[in-house]
Amino acid sequence: MKASRKLLALILVLVAGVLAAGCGGSSPESKTLTLGDIGWDESVAVSNLSKTLLQDDVGYGNVELQTLDVALLFEGVNNGDLDAFQDVWLPNHKDFVDKANDSELLDPWFQGQTSFGIAVPDYVNINSIPQLNDTSIDEILGIEPGAVISETIPNDVIPTYDFKQNYVPSSTAAMLSEVDSRYKNNEDFSFVAWSPHWMNQRYDFHLLDDPEDALGDLNDPAQMLTIINKDLPDDDPVAYAFLNAIRLDDAQLDDLENTINEAGDPLEGARQWADANPDVVQPWIDAAKNAQQS
Repeated sequence: MKASRKLLALILVLVAGVLAAGCGGSSPESKTLTLGDIGWDESVAVSNLSKTLLQDDVGYGNVELQTLDVALLFEGVNNGDLDAFQDVWLPNHKDFVDKANDSELLDPWFQGQTSFGIAVPDYVNINSIPQLNDTSIDEILGIEPGAVISETIPNDVIPTYDFKQNYVPSSTAAMLSEVDSRYKNNEDFSFVAWSPHWMNQRYDFHLLDDPEDALGDLNDPAQMLTIINKDLPDDDPVAYAFLNAIRLDDAQLDDLENTINEAGDPLEGARQWADANPDVVQPWIDAAKNAQQS
């Protein structure tokens, strides 16, 4: 009789476990979520904010961040090596998105206005891209070679305006370090700039007009979205609900980036910002917990 009772209890435990798993109730503590990061400041900010909230407040055992080139990020999400990448710019990344047949785009999480282009400090007295040829500036400081603008400037902008300047691609961090040094020395220079980004608060500069529309779609405001593997909603509805709930406006994202810079550590800075802005992040946490209970 005792053996039968033990067997019955074991069966009930197993059945309960199967039912819980079937209802999406598997515990986040046992899961690893992998998010892609392109290394741009807004990408570092939103991915580290997601990591700290999912681990600290939702209960995930591990949220792993992988920093990769742009093409590898879309490939990784599409083949399932990455669960999501949160810094898709459209139309900038349209070609990558079009190839990602096993992926799904979520609604834009950034609620502000974006801009992208070639910029100069305000003390450089020009207002349009072709006027660069009238200056002593001999190069355009750029970002990662895989970025769309790093292909558009040498392939389209330079030939269109018959530039004498060379485009010098680099990492975003290296470019910003060079911008900081030249700006403090009051040098004439040009660089790739965009918004949202903390550079807009730190430096006085302006984007140059593009009368021939050589930058094409990059001149238009972009959407910032998350791309997920198509299996994520079924495999991990909690993470899906969280990622789908994220919303940040210009001021919030700029403040998040500034907090991370001041902290000197992305995860710690994101945690500090989350602690200071519970009204912003709590709806995302609630969405995840509601999905966990359903």
